[in-house]
Amino acid sequence: METGERLIDLAQRVGTADVVDALGRLHRHRSHLVDLASPAPDRLLFGPAVTISFFPSCEAALPAEKFNFSALFGEAVREGGAGRVLVMASNGYPGTSMAGGTKLSLLRGTGVVGVLADGRIRDFGELAHTELAVYCGGEAVAWGGATITPFEANRPVVLDGVAVRPGDYVFAQGSSAAVIPRDQALDVLQDAERTVREEAALADRWSRGVGTSGQADVR
Repeated sequence: METGERLIDLAQRVGTADVVDALGRLHRHRSHLVDLASPAPDRLLFGPAVTISFFPSCEAALPAEKFNFSALFGEAVREGGAGRVLVMASNGYPGTSMAGGTKLSLLRGTGVVGVLADGRIRDFGELAHTELAVYCGGEAVAWGGATITPFEANRPVVLDGVAVRPGDYVFAQGSSAAVIPRDQALDVLQDAERTVREEAALADRWSRGVGTSGQADVR
C-alpha cells in the first residue's frame, strides 16, 4: 500500500483523542483544538495542510484586487491541491466569518478535501450537502470581508495556540482536531491505531471480568 493510502487507512481507524495521545508520547507541545463546529461532524478531515493567513482589512494597504480569497487560495494550491486541507488562521478574529459556500466552492475543483479554520464559516446547510469536511470556530451569518482579508499563503500559522506548518497533517472529526508534524504522520497514526486495538482487547477482557489489575494508565 502506498504511503498516502496507508495514512488514510490508518486515519479512518482512529479518533482525535487517539491521535493526541500518540502525539503526546512524542511531544510536549500542544497539538489539539477543541470546541470546533462543523456542518458534518461525522465527516473525517485528514490530509496535509496548505495555509492562508488573514489580516485586518485595509483597502489602502491590502487592495482587494490582490488580497482576496480567490487569489490567495490559488497561491496556496499552486503546487497542487489533491488531498490537501486548507487551514485558515484569523489572527485574532475568531468571531469573524472567513468564508462561505460560494468561496469554498473553489476547493471542490482542486481536490482539496476540506477546511480547518479558527474563525467562523457561513452556509453550514449548503456545505453539509457537499463532499467537503469543514471544521471551524462556529457558524457565521454576517460577511467578514470588511473586518479581515486573506493576506499570506503557505506560511506557518497558529490556530488557538497550535502551530500548523504547510505540509503538516490535519486530523479532525466530531468537535476536535489535531495537527501532526509531516515527518511523523505515519509513526503517530500507527501508534494510535495499535493503541486502539490493544485497548479494545483490554476493554473486552475487563467487560468479561478477566485480568482487571495492573493497567492503571489506560484511558
